[in-house]
Amino acid sequence: MIRVLRSFLVAAALAAPFSAAIAQDKAQTLADIRAELGTLAGELQALRSELLAGGDAAMQAAGGASALDRMNAIEAALSRLTSETEALQNRVNRVVADGTNRVGDLEFRLCELEEGCDPANLPVTATLGGDAGGATAPAVTSLPEVNPSGMPELAVSEQADFDRAKAALDSGDFRGAADQFAAFTQSYTGGPLTGDAHFLRGEALAQLGETSNAARAYLDAFSGAPNGPRAPAALLKLGASLGLLGQTQEACVTLGEVGTRFPTAPEAVEAGTALRTLGCQ
Repeated sequence: MIRVLRSFLVAAALAAPFSAAIAQDKAQTLADIRAELGTLAGELQALRSELLAGGDAAMQAAGGASALDRMNAIEAALSRLTSETEALQNRVNRVVADGTNRVGDLEFRLCELEEGCDPANLPVTATLGGDAGGATAPAVTSLPEVNPSGMPELAVSEQADFDRAKAALDSGDFRGAADQFAAFTQSYTGGPLTGDAHFLRGEALAQLGETSNAARAYLDAFSGAPNGPRAPAALLKLGASLGLLGQTQEACVTLGEVGTRFPTAPEAVEAGTALRTLGCQ
């Protein structure tokens, strides 16, 4: 009897704060969540059978006649959460696939414009946000270590190397800055400052008149952190660079994405101006 009551209370406690638990466990994937929902639903069905088999005594121990009503409510909530999780999984799959395809297309077109670059030898475009197979994308499987202040930990010499490259850029040594930022992104791949390094390398290359290479750097900055603080500027600069390269259609699509993705960012206004200048429809 006590086991029945305890099982029922556990099921109720798990179902009520379920969305909060999802938010707290950032290492979970959507597939994990769906599996847990299925397991919990199965346990609820078993509990219902046990409760009914126990007769009036079991029903009273579980809280009276309203016990089944509460179980039905929990079951309905689980069904709704399962449905919403599946819908989110499908949406994430579509967004990741579309974004990855767009990045791959831009990489191909930029390669065509670069001397000595063979599109046939381009590596397979990395999936945005990591491997999203099975819609695990929104999960954060690993995070940079943080110090007590909440800021990501930097590797030894990482900040110094970044500052050195930034100083070269600020002093007008664009070639030196481009080379240093390129070396930085290779040495600290995936680091907290890597996105900034890609973007600033694009700025240095743009000053050197190497528009194609600058566009690739802006693309790397955006694809590496499509929701990061540099994302609106990187997407704007990428679209502008494509326009300068004569890739008008791609430039229009890219610039249009700025306002769609970041409607409140200042870059959205600049993108609108650029769209009109290019005569985008």
